[in-house]
Amino acid sequence: MENLNLFIRSIFIDNMIFAYFLGMCSYLAVSKNVKTAFGLGVAVSFVLIIALPVTWAINTYILQPGALSWLGEQYAETDLSFLGLIMFISVIAALVQILEMVIEKYSPSLYSSLGIFLPLIAVNCAILGAVLFMQQRDFSNAWTATVYGAGSGIGWLLAIVCLAAIRERISYSNVPRPLRGIGITFIITGLMGIAFMSFLGIKL
Repeated sequence: MENLNLFIRSIFIDNMIFAYFLGMCSYLAVSKNVKTAFGLGVAVSFVLIIALPVTWAINTYILQPGALSWLGEQYAETDLSFLGLIMFISVIAALVQILEMVIEKYSPSLYSSLGIFLPLIAVNCAILGAVLFMQQRDFSNAWTATVYGAGSGIGWLLAIVCLAAIRERISYSNVPRPLRGIGITFIITGLMGIAFMSFLGIKL
Protein backbone atom coordinates (compact mmCIF):
# COMPACT_ATOMS: atom_id res chain seq x y z
CA MET A 1 0.00 0.00 0.00
CA GLU A 2 2.88 2.34 0.75
CA ASN A 3 4.31 1.84 -2.73
CA LEU A 4 0.88 2.34 -4.29
CA ASN A 5 0.52 5.59 -2.38
CA LEU A 6 3.99 6.69 -3.60
CA PHE A 7 3.06 5.75 -7.18
CA ILE A 8 -0.20 7.74 -7.14
CA ARG A 9 1.42 10.73 -5.42
CA SER A 10 4.28 10.88 -7.92
CA ILE A 11 1.81 10.95 -10.82
CA PHE A 12 -0.76 13.45 -9.60
CA ILE A 13 0.49 15.32 -6.53
CA ASP A 14 4.28 15.43 -6.88
CA ASN A 15 4.07 15.75 -10.67
CA MET A 16 7.43 16.78 -12.10
CA ILE A 17 5.84 19.41 -14.32
CA PHE A 18 3.08 20.89 -12.21
CA ALA A 19 4.62 20.54 -8.74
CA TYR A 20 8.32 21.11 -9.43
CA PHE A 21 8.40 22.66 -12.94
CA LEU A 22 11.11 20.22 -14.03
CA GLY A 23 11.58 19.29 -17.69
CA MET A 24 9.75 22.37 -18.94
CA CYS A 25 11.97 22.96 -21.98
CA SER A 26 11.11 19.73 -23.79
CA TYR A 27 7.59 19.80 -22.31
CA LEU A 28 6.84 23.09 -24.07
CA ALA A 29 8.79 22.42 -27.27
CA VAL A 30 7.60 18.88 -28.10
CA SER A 31 3.94 19.26 -27.13
CA LYS A 32 2.64 20.48 -30.50
CA ASN A 33 1.08 17.13 -31.46
CA VAL A 34 0.00 14.12 -29.45
CA LYS A 35 1.99 11.47 -31.34
CA THR A 36 5.35 13.15 -30.83
CA ALA A 37 4.52 14.11 -27.26
CA PHE A 38 3.54 10.54 -26.45
CA GLY A 39 6.78 9.21 -27.95
CA LEU A 40 8.89 11.59 -25.89
CA GLY A 41 6.85 10.86 -22.78
CA VAL A 42 7.38 7.12 -23.17
CA ALA A 43 11.11 7.70 -23.70
CA VAL A 44 11.37 9.82 -20.54
CA SER A 45 9.36 7.25 -18.58
CA PHE A 46 11.63 4.44 -19.79
CA VAL A 47 14.76 6.32 -18.73
CA LEU A 48 13.25 7.10 -15.31
CA ILE A 49 12.15 3.50 -14.70
CA ILE A 50 15.66 2.21 -15.48
CA ALA A 51 17.68 5.09 -14.00
CA LEU A 52 16.08 5.18 -10.55
CA PRO A 53 16.91 1.61 -9.41
CA VAL A 54 20.37 1.79 -11.00
CA THR A 55 21.24 5.07 -9.29
CA TRP A 56 19.70 3.78 -6.04
CA ALA A 57 22.09 0.81 -6.14
CA ILE A 58 25.06 3.05 -6.94
CA ASN A 59 24.13 5.44 -4.14
CA THR A 60 23.49 2.68 -1.60
CA TYR A 61 26.44 0.40 -2.31
CA ILE A 62 29.09 2.84 -3.54
CA LEU A 63 28.49 6.51 -2.76
CA GLN A 64 27.05 6.76 0.75
CA PRO A 65 29.41 7.09 3.71
CA GLY A 66 30.42 3.58 4.72
CA ALA A 67 28.72 2.02 1.68
CA LEU A 68 31.94 0.29 0.62
CA SER A 69 32.18 -1.69 3.84
CA TRP A 70 31.22 -4.79 1.84
CA LEU A 71 34.70 -4.61 0.29
CA GLY A 72 36.40 -4.88 3.67
CA GLU A 73 36.89 -3.12 6.98
CA GLN A 74 39.49 -0.78 5.53
CA TYR A 75 36.77 0.82 3.36
CA ALA A 76 34.19 1.18 6.16
CA GLU A 77 34.78 4.92 6.54
CA THR A 78 35.10 5.74 2.84
CA ASP A 79 32.79 8.51 1.66
CA LEU A 80 32.30 8.94 -2.10
CA SER A 81 29.13 11.04 -1.89
CA PHE A 82 30.93 13.94 -3.61
CA LEU A 83 30.85 11.87 -6.81
CA GLY A 84 27.03 11.65 -6.74
CA LEU A 85 26.17 14.16 -9.46
CA ILE A 86 28.86 12.88 -11.83
CA MET A 87 27.77 9.27 -11.39
CA PHE A 88 24.07 10.04 -11.76
CA ILE A 89 24.55 12.15 -14.89
CA SER A 90 26.77 9.46 -16.40
CA VAL A 91 24.13 6.78 -15.84
CA ILE A 92 21.38 8.95 -17.32
CA ALA A 93 23.51 9.88 -20.34
CA ALA A 94 24.36 6.22 -21.00
CA LEU A 95 20.71 5.17 -20.83
CA VAL A 96 19.65 7.99 -23.15
CA GLN A 97 22.36 7.04 -25.65
CA ILE A 98 21.10 3.45 -25.71
CA LEU A 99 17.50 4.65 -26.04
CA GLU A 100 18.44 6.97 -28.90
CA MET A 101 20.06 4.15 -30.84
CA VAL A 102 17.05 1.89 -30.30
CA ILE A 103 14.53 4.52 -31.45
CA GLU A 104 16.66 5.41 -34.48
CA LYS A 105 16.75 1.74 -35.50
CA TYR A 106 13.12 0.75 -34.87
CA SER A 107 11.19 4.03 -35.28
CA PRO A 108 12.96 6.44 -37.67
CA SER A 109 9.86 8.63 -37.97
CA LEU A 110 9.70 9.19 -34.21
CA TYR A 111 13.45 9.74 -34.16
CA SER A 112 13.22 12.48 -36.79
CA SER A 113 10.16 14.12 -35.19
CA LEU A 114 11.83 14.29 -31.78
CA GLY A 115 14.97 15.75 -33.32
CA ILE A 116 17.39 17.41 -30.92
CA PHE A 117 15.07 16.83 -27.97
CA LEU A 118 15.79 13.10 -27.88
CA PRO A 119 19.47 13.44 -26.90
CA LEU A 120 18.44 16.34 -24.65
CA ILE A 121 16.65 13.79 -22.44
CA ALA A 122 20.13 13.26 -20.99
CA VAL A 123 19.99 16.77 -19.52
CA ASN A 124 16.26 16.72 -18.79
CA CYS A 125 16.08 18.15 -15.30
CA ALA A 126 12.99 16.03 -14.55
CA ILE A 127 15.14 12.88 -14.70
CA LEU A 128 18.00 14.28 -12.65
CA GLY A 129 15.45 15.79 -10.26
CA ALA A 130 13.80 12.41 -9.73
CA VAL A 131 17.19 10.83 -9.03
CA LEU A 132 18.08 13.55 -6.51
CA PHE A 133 14.64 13.28 -4.86
CA MET A 134 15.23 9.54 -4.59
CA GLN A 135 18.55 10.17 -2.88
CA GLN A 136 17.01 12.78 -0.57
CA ARG A 137 14.10 10.55 0.45
CA ASP A 138 16.48 7.64 1.13
CA PHE A 139 14.26 4.86 -0.21
CA SER A 140 14.77 1.54 1.56
CA ASN A 141 14.99 -0.66 -1.52
CA ALA A 142 15.34 -0.65 -5.30
CA TRP A 143 11.70 -1.61 -5.84
CA THR A 144 10.48 1.56 -4.10
CA ALA A 145 12.86 3.61 -6.25
CA THR A 146 11.50 1.88 -9.37
CA VAL A 147 7.92 2.62 -8.32
CA TYR A 148 8.82 6.27 -7.80
CA GLY A 149 10.55 6.39 -11.19
CA ALA A 150 7.55 4.81 -12.92
CA GLY A 151 5.13 7.21 -11.25
CA SER A 152 7.26 10.24 -12.09
CA GLY A 153 7.59 9.12 -15.70
CA ILE A 154 3.88 8.45 -16.13
CA GLY A 155 3.11 11.80 -14.52
CA TRP A 156 5.40 13.57 -16.99
CA LEU A 157 3.90 11.56 -19.86
CA LEU A 158 0.37 12.45 -18.75
CA ALA A 159 1.24 16.13 -18.51
CA ILE A 160 2.83 16.42 -21.96
CA VAL A 161 0.15 14.35 -23.74
CA CYS A 162 -2.65 16.42 -22.15
CA LEU A 163 -0.95 19.66 -23.19
CA ALA A 164 -0.38 18.34 -26.72
CA ALA A 165 -4.04 17.36 -27.06
CA ILE A 166 -5.15 20.81 -25.93
CA ARG A 167 -2.69 22.55 -28.26
CA GLU A 168 -3.98 20.50 -31.20
CA ARG A 169 -7.53 21.60 -30.41
CA ILE A 170 -6.74 25.29 -29.91
CA SER A 171 -4.96 25.39 -33.27
CA TYR A 172 -8.48 25.63 -34.71
CA SER A 173 -9.53 28.33 -32.23
CA ASN A 174 -9.40 32.08 -32.62
CA VAL A 175 -6.65 32.78 -30.11
CA PRO A 176 -5.78 36.50 -29.74
CA ARG A 177 -2.70 37.28 -31.80
CA PRO A 178 -0.46 38.37 -28.87
CA LEU A 179 -1.11 35.06 -27.09
CA ARG A 180 -0.56 32.70 -30.01
CA GLY A 181 2.20 30.14 -29.64
CA ILE A 182 4.10 30.06 -26.38
CA GLY A 183 1.88 32.64 -24.68
CA ILE A 184 -1.29 30.57 -24.69
CA THR A 185 0.81 27.48 -23.88
CA PHE A 186 2.02 29.08 -20.65
CA ILE A 187 -1.54 30.00 -19.72
CA ILE A 188 -2.77 26.46 -20.39
CA THR A 189 0.12 25.01 -18.36
CA GLY A 190 -0.78 27.27 -15.43
CA LEU A 191 -4.43 26.23 -15.59
CA MET A 192 -3.44 22.56 -15.78
CA GLY A 193 -1.20 23.06 -12.73
CA ILE A 194 -4.16 24.52 -10.82
CA ALA A 195 -6.31 21.59 -11.95
CA PHE A 196 -3.73 19.09 -10.69
CA MET A 197 -3.81 20.80 -7.28
CA SER A 198 -7.24 19.21 -6.84
CA PHE A 199 -5.44 15.87 -6.36
CA LEU A 200 -3.81 17.11 -3.13
CA GLY A 201 -6.53 15.39 -1.14
CA ILE A 202 -5.55 11.91 -2.36
CA LYS A 203 -4.38 9.71 0.49
CA LEU A 204 -4.38 5.93 0.32
